[in-house]
Amino acid sequence: MGGGGGEISHCCREKHCNASEFLFVTVDESELLTVPDGWKEPAFTREDNPRGFLEESSFATLFPKYREAYLKECWPLVQKALNEHHVNVTLDLIEGSITVTTTKKTFDPYMIIRARDLIKLLARSVPFEQAVRILQDDTACDIIKIGSLVRNRERFIKRRQRLIGPKGSTLKALELLTNCYIMVQGNTVSALGPFNGLKEVRKVVLDTMKNIHPIYNIKTLMIKRELSKDPELRTQSWERFLPQFKHKNLNKRKEPKKKNVKKEYTPFPPPQPESQVDKELASGEYFLKESQKKRKRVEEIKAKQAEAISRRQEERNKAFIPPKEKLVVKRKKASTETKIDIEAIKEKVKRAKKKKLGALPVEEVKLKIAADEKKKKKKK
Repeated sequence: MGGGGGEISHCCREKHCNASEFLFVTVDESELLTVPDGWKEPAFTREDNPRGFLEESSFATLFPKYREAYLKECWPLVQKALNEHHVNVTLDLIEGSITVTTTKKTFDPYMIIRARDLIKLLARSVPFEQAVRILQDDTACDIIKIGSLVRNRERFIKRRQRLIGPKGSTLKALELLTNCYIMVQGNTVSALGPFNGLKEVRKVVLDTMKNIHPIYNIKTLMIKRELSKDPELRTQSWERFLPQFKHKNLNKRKEPKKKNVKKEYTPFPPPQPESQVDKELASGEYFLKESQKKRKRVEEIKAKQAEAISRRQEERNKAFIPPKEKLVVKRKKASTETKIDIEAIKEKVKRAKKKKLGALPVEEVKLKIAADEKKKKKKK
C-alpha cells in the first residue's frame, strides 16, 4: 500500500509540474507584471481573522507642550476614529504622551501600526483632518528628519525656507505633483499620501537640504507626469526626456585678508641674529661698570618720561590755541585817474526824461497833432 501511495503521489507531482510548465509557457511575462486598471486590493475584514489576537500590543509617543491645547480639542474625534477599528487610545497630559493599544475585538494586525503613525503625525503638528487618512489602506506616511543634515543653523533655516517657498508656493506645487500632504515643522518634514508620492517627497526634501534647489526636482516630476500619460512610453526609458542639471559653483573663493608672499629662494641660510652680548660689545656698554649701566638706564627712562610729558602737554594746549581767522579783503576805492564826461551824462539824463516808456518819439507826436488840426479845419 505504501509503495502504491508513493507512486500515485509521484504521478500527481509530475502532472502538477507539467501543468505549471504549460501555464508558464502560455502566459506572457509582461502581463504578469502589469497591474490591471481599476484593480484594488480587497479590504481586510473580520472573516480573515475571526479569533483576534492572543497578546496585547501598544505604542506610545511624546508630544510637545504647544500641541496640548489642539489635542484636547480634537481628542473625541481621535477616539471615535480609532474605536471604529477596535483600538484604544489614551492621552496623558502630565507626562505629555499618547498611547495606543489593541483590544480583544481588534482583528486587523496592521491597524496598531497605522494607529501608531496617527499619533506620531498628531505630535508633529499635522491636523487631525489629514492625519486620520493614515487609517486607509492606500495611504502611508513618512517623517523625514532634517535637523542633523546641515550643521550651520542659519544655513539650515534658509534651506528649509527654500523648501516652503514664497507664501508656500513650492510646497503647494510639490503636493500637487506627488498627491501628498506635506507639513514642515521644526526639524522634521511629515508627508502623508501614496507610496510613490512619498518616495518622491523624500528625494526632494533630502536634495534641498544638500543645496539642490527644489525647482529642478519639480521640473523633473512635471515631465514624468506627462510621460506617464502616454501608454507607449510606459515600458521605455525616460532618461532622454529628463533634464540633466549640472552643479555649478559660481561663488568666487574668498581671498584671505593677509596674503603670505613667498620670498625668493636662496641656497644660503639667513644671517645669524645678533645676541644681546654682541649688541653691547658693538655699542660699548659691555665694558661699562654696573653703576654706569644703571645710570644710563635711569637717564633713558627719564628721557622717555620727559618726551611723554611734553607730548601730553601739547595735546592739552591744543584746546587753547585760537583758530585761524579768515583774512578780510578790503575793497579798493575807485580810482580818480579815469576822466568822466559829465556833459555827456547830463545829455543822456535829459533825453531819458523826455522819452516816456512805451511813448512815441517827439517828431511823430508833432506830426500827429498837425494832422488832427487839419481835420478840424476841414469840418468847420
